[in-house]
Amino acid sequence: MNTDISAAAGGVSAAGDLARSRERPLGIWLLCVAALVFAMVLLGGATRLTHSGLSMVEWQPLMGVLPPLDEAEWQETFAKYQQYPEYQKINRGMSLAEFKRIFYFEYAHRVLGRAIGLSFALPFLWFLWRRAIARRHIPVLLGLFVLGGLQGVVGWWMVKSGLVDRPDVSHFRLTVHLGLAAAIFAALIWVAFGYLSDAGARARARGGRHGRLARWTGLVLLLVFAQLLSGGLVAGLDAGMVYNSFPMMNAHWLPPELGQLSPLWRDLVDNPVTVQFSHRIGAYLTLLAVVALWWQGRRLAAPQASLAYHLVLAAVVLQFALGVATLLTVVALPLGVAHQGGAMLLIASLVFALHRVRHGLT
Repeated sequence: MNTDISAAAGGVSAAGDLARSRERPLGIWLLCVAALVFAMVLLGGATRLTHSGLSMVEWQPLMGVLPPLDEAEWQETFAKYQQYPEYQKINRGMSLAEFKRIFYFEYAHRVLGRAIGLSFALPFLWFLWRRAIARRHIPVLLGLFVLGGLQGVVGWWMVKSGLVDRPDVSHFRLTVHLGLAAAIFAALIWVAFGYLSDAGARARARGGRHGRLARWTGLVLLLVFAQLLSGGLVAGLDAGMVYNSFPMMNAHWLPPELGQLSPLWRDLVDNPVTVQFSHRIGAYLTLLAVVALWWQGRRLAAPQASLAYHLVLAAVVLQFALGVATLLTVVALPLGVAHQGGAMLLIASLVFALHRVRHGLT
């Protein structure tokens, strides 16, 4: 009897090892795509901070892979840009060489977007052909692909807002664009961790105190996501370039410009001072929430999951420090880009922690 049980257990273990060996390439593939999305967010931050996003005034999702290749093509592209408000109201007199510098930021941003699409679509088709994807997972992966395509549409929707009268993109549309990128990034990591984790652990769900820890981790993740959206408003309104002191806003804890717009909801989203103030408050709340979560995680989680909470704590400390440094340097380009990347790393660490406690690794 014992021999039969041992043989059965060995068979289950072997089957689990086979499943993991078949699914591991899927997890690695999705993590690689997530890394490209991370790079896309960094490049998008640089594009925003260099005011390059409106340099390409046409959207050619299937064409336009090559930049202008000769002087005549450059002159034609520059002439199109000169017809729009950013050139006429801000950059009038810009030279062709100066235009090329901003053009290449936006061009690289769009080419990377296409590369991400291909890096998802081609391996997906290959895995389908090899029947390496379980039938129940196909809709999930198709959904991720659709979200990626939607992100391209949202990006052009954002750019279009700056090609009308006001030579700047809508801060609401920019926030949607950033938020969708973060959601795609988190979803890719979540699904990838599912493929890379033990099949038996995926089937287990913990209740009691571990269930509570998972819920608290999810709530903190939502708080971080809300803070990221607040950062989108800050970027869209250039709100990081007012009151560049810390911890006070010049000599004020409550700056006098708060509440200058009415109704209140408009002041919260359209007043740069209020938006920066709200982002500061959100940073404090996020730091406190993560420290509390870390304290609970280190007490309740087993060693293989508690490491995730140490990573979350390290990520939030780094992100808070980058935020302060970005503010004090009046949004220096390297720090502004790093701060945006820090938000994505914090989201990644929370997704990792949530996955560990939700799937039995506690």
